[in-house]
Amino acid sequence: MTDKDKKVGVGVGVVMIKDGKVLLGKRHGDPEKASSELKGAGTWTMPGGKLKFGETLEECAKREVLEETGIKLESVKVIAINQDMVDTAHFITVGLFSDDFEGEPRVMEPDKIIKWHWFDLDNLPEPLYFPTAKLLNNYKQGKFYIID
Repeated sequence: MTDKDKKVGVGVGVVMIKDGKVLLGKRHGDPEKASSELKGAGTWTMPGGKLKFGETLEECAKREVLEETGIKLESVKVIAINQDMVDTAHFITVGLFSDDFEGEPRVMEPDKIIKWHWFDLDNLPEPLYFPTAKLLNNYKQGKFYIID
């Protein structure tokens, strides 16, 4: 892959809080099925995905959460931004927050996420997908942007 083939992407991650717990999904262990350019197979991640052309950040968050979990976000707000990079991908990840939603999480894309679970913020599973870990760190510290 040459430098001209490398592109920057924009993604969202949604911190969903219910009864003091955060929703995380276990990514499929097969890298081909986990579908992450940032190499997250077998990790725990928050709902989210890539921004589509013409879509607002809030629309993207609502679409991705519905597609992945079956949950309908009523309201959502931007809380953080991070830069996430590996040797083959560079994403600007925008963190959004919601505690205003309807429904219970269901596995809607079983070839990507194998289960959803609510976790106490002080007792998170491992391994965490590194963009998720960074956004949860932003949330816990109340900081919009943390330089690595």
